[in-house]
Formats: sequence, C-alpha cells, structure tokens
Amino acid sequence: MTRLGFLAVISVLVPLSLRAEETRLQPEKSWQGVDEVVAKIDALFEKSWTDNGITPANPAGDAEFLRRTYLDLAGKIPPVSVTRRFLDDSRLVILDEVEAARLKKRREMIDRLLAAPTYVTSFTDFWQAALIPEVETDQQLRGLSPGFEAWLRNKLMDDVAYDELARELLTAQLTNGNQQNPRASEATPDAFFRAKQFKPEDLAAATSRVFLGVRLECAQCHHHPFDTWKREQFWGFAAFYTGIRPAAGNAPAALAEVSETQKLTKVKIPDTDQFVEASFLDNRKPTWTDGISPRQTLADWVTSPTNPRFARTAVNRLWGHFLGRGFVEPVDDFGESNPATHPEILNLLAEEFVAHDFDLKFLIRVIVSSRPYQLTSRLSHASQEPIEHFALFRSRGLTPRKIFNSLAVALGTFEPFTVPGQFQDGQAETEFLDTFRNESDSVLERPTTILQALVMMNGRLITRGTSFEESRTLRAIVDYPLMSNREKIETLYLAALTRKPRAKELDRLTAFVENHDNASQAFADIYWSVLNSSEFLFNH
Repeated sequence: MTRLGFLAVISVLVPLSLRAEETRLQPEKSWQGVDEVVAKIDALFEKSWTDNGITPANPAGDAEFLRRTYLDLAGKIPPVSVTRRFLDDSRLVILDEVEAARLKKRREMIDRLLAAPTYVTSFTDFWQAALIPEVETDQQLRGLSPGFEAWLRNKLMDDVAYDELARELLTAQLTNGNQQNPRASEATPDAFFRAKQFKPEDLAAATSRVFLGVRLECAQCHHHPFDTWKREQFWGFAAFYTGIRPAAGNAPAALAEVSETQKLTKVKIPDTDQFVEASFLDNRKPTWTDGISPRQTLADWVTSPTNPRFARTAVNRLWGHFLGRGFVEPVDDFGESNPATHPEILNLLAEEFVAHDFDLKFLIRVIVSSRPYQLTSRLSHASQEPIEHFALFRSRGLTPRKIFNSLAVALGTFEPFTVPGQFQDGQAETEFLDTFRNESDSVLERPTTILQALVMMNGRLITRGTSFEESRTLRAIVDYPLMSNREKIETLYLAALTRKPRAKELDRLTAFVENHDNASQAFADIYWSVLNSSEFLFNH
C-alpha cells in the first residue's frame, strides 16, 4: 500500500482527535433550563397519547439518533470515525447509570454539532430557503445569494438571537446595486428586499408569512376567503414599506439603485380611491418617533417579546424542520381555519423561547431532546400512523444539499470548511442540485423522478465514487490489510448508513464477496447498492 493510500485509510477509519471538524470545537455547556422544558412537553405529549389511545414508538437506538441528528444539524451524515466512537458502548459498561451515560453521550454530540462550522452552513441554507426562496428559480437573484449567505453565516457564527437577526434584516440599510458587481461578495441582507423587487405588497406578504405565520397575501385583492384578514389590513401593513423607491429605469430589481424616504406611512389601495395608514396586524396604529424609520417601528413590533405570533412562528418552523411537520402545517400558515395540533405545547415552547432571549440553540436543544424527536421511525403499532400525534419519528426525503453532502462524506470528498458552490467538482455539484430540486412545501412529500434515480444509479458522482480505481473511501477500505471481508463490509455500511449490517445482511454479502471472481468489484457493487438504497436517501 502506498503512503497516500495508508493516509486515506487512516482518515476514513481511525478516530483521530486531530480531524479538522472535530478538534476546532469545544463542547458547549448550555443546557441550563433545557431539562425542565423537556420534562414539561414530554408530559404533555404523554397525556395526549394516553387520551387518544396511542402507543408511542420505541426510543431510537444510538445509530439511528446519530445519523438523524447529524443530518438535521450538520446537513450531512457523520464520518466513520465519529460513528465508531459514538456506537462504542464501553463507557456505558463502566458507569452504573447506563441511561445517564447515554444521555451524556448524546448531549456531548449535540454540543459538538452546534459548535461546528457545518451547523452554520446547514442553517444558513435553512434560513435562506425561508427568507428568499426566490433565488431557487430566479437566475438574476442567484447573483445576490452569496452576499445574503455571508450575512446569515456571520449571524449564526456569532450566535445572534433570533429577534436581533429578524430586526437587522427588516431594518437593513439598502445598498445600491451595481451592474458590474451586484454586491455578490459583501455580507448584506438586502437580497431580501431585492428578491421582493422592493414592492411594499411583496415585502409585507413575506414579512407576515416568515415572521408571523400569516399568509396575508390572500387579502391583497379582497378580504381573506378563509380567515378574518381584511384587504385594508394587508395594505396597512404594506404601508410600512412605501418609502422604498427603486430608481427609474430598466435595471432589474436585483441590480437597481434605491432610495428611501422616512415620511411615507400611508398607501393607496390599488383600483380604489382609498388611502390607508400604516398599521400593525393587531389593528393598532404605530406611535411615530422622530429619527425612527417606519421599518424600524415595524421591526420593533414584529420582534417584540409581547408579540406572540413572532415566537410561535419561529418555534413552529424549527419544530417542523426537526419533526417533519409543525404543530401548524404548513409551518407559516397560522389561522382560525388551521389550528395547532398541540396548542399548549406550542405556546409553552414559544414562552420559553422568549424567556431565554430568543436563543436558537436553546430551542434546538429542547427539540432534539424531546421524546417525539428521540423515537424510532419503525412503526410498531397502528395508533402511531397519524402524523399529527408525533408518536413516531417520520422518515422524510433528504434535501438536494443533504443528499449531495452525505454522498461527499460517504465517498471521501467532503470539505468541512467550504461553502456551498465550492466543491472540487463544481459542475457535478450544480448538475446534481438542479436535478434533485423540488417544489414541495412539505419535507414529508418530496417527489422523486426518473432522472433523479438515473443520476443516483450512474451519474458522474456515483460512478466515480463507487469505482475501485477512483473512490477514496472504497479503495481505502478494500486495500486495508488488517480487516477481514466481514469487517470491510461493516465499514462500508458505517460509511453510508451510519449503522452496522444486520447478521443476515453480513452473512449474505460476505458470501457474495467470497464467491465473486473479483473481490474488489464485489465490494464496489455492494457500496453502489447501499448508496442507492432508500435508507441512504431518507432521514429516519
């Protein structure tokens, strides 16, 4: 074996403490108050299950929990070295309190993930998708995406509170576009305004939907058909943005220069002679203060601890991210005709989120420690089937970015400190993400296509990654002289599925390798099959 090959084996198989993603982290000790909140919501779920005659699923095993939490927090599966360490139960034997030791082990892992750069990158993707979904379909707006991503990364790296992040976004100083360089590299949130073309009605609709859980756009042209919102309320909310004026000309909003006046606080409802003053969604009129702009006044109201919609919407969005659906579904559609499944739990989480100063990591720790999140995804009782009871962890298809990043980990090409769009094979990355892009709002309903299946079966990334000559992971495992065939198969499973093969799987695949004319090709076929399994493509 060459020196390079041996180093590849070490990087894939051995849990070195000097691995970049592991060593630059210091586990955080920020669990104060988490246990109390978790105990309360678990008790409420237990009561709900009992009242509805539901037998909840069993607790998830360590392998299941590790993969799930890595995908949700880091946006990728864990490397083999991390998986081996986590599944090593030797320290559980040493300690008398096995469950306490398992809890400690899981918390340490969660702390490492929350402190890692992959958390920042993963949740930059998450918040960008919520705030400026237009960049997925608008080529001109994609040029503004890097600046917005940089701004979000800075906020997440600094652990900025959620209310501060929202306030800074809504009150952002609007920069002037430049057709030669549309501020692509500068960290700025003004892509939020440019994506909405600076239109008051679009900005109002986005603000109410993202931060308040109200699909107010349904009241833009007439009273809301299914809720109590009036057309006057929509335009009164839009009036906070009427001072923004893109320069006249043919430049698209993504590149346009913009000016803003602080004196316009009313708007004319289209196709009428009616003017409405700026007003909040609770029908209160703002108190104007010299030197405080309309957008600042709006941001103060939106993010106020006394505004229950703000905290509840954030909680619901994150609960939906981790559990597959929110207490209210869709996550940004609160209304009288769409009540929460568990209003008491939603309100409790929102109150605690406010009490802990809108700390996103506190909220995340509570959610991933809750009993619903720590249940297995294996159905064991018919009563677990209704999604809205959270009595079973729901399997869900991975996002295109998570599939790509997980493949990169499994194939040995993941770069933990790069940002999206800087993979070593940029063309393969772009083609892959475009192929797997989908328009479904629900993470539980991600449709697959024939083209996606073909890319997974024989696309450039998979073909190279499962080729004995070109795959770093595959060759490192197959060439390693100190492992038996059974151990090599086990390592392939750990690399792709974050679990060891079951006894029947291991026996069958070992026989397949030993009876094959070319053992290296047999291992390559096994790895190809594992990477093309639904188990790899789903979070479960």
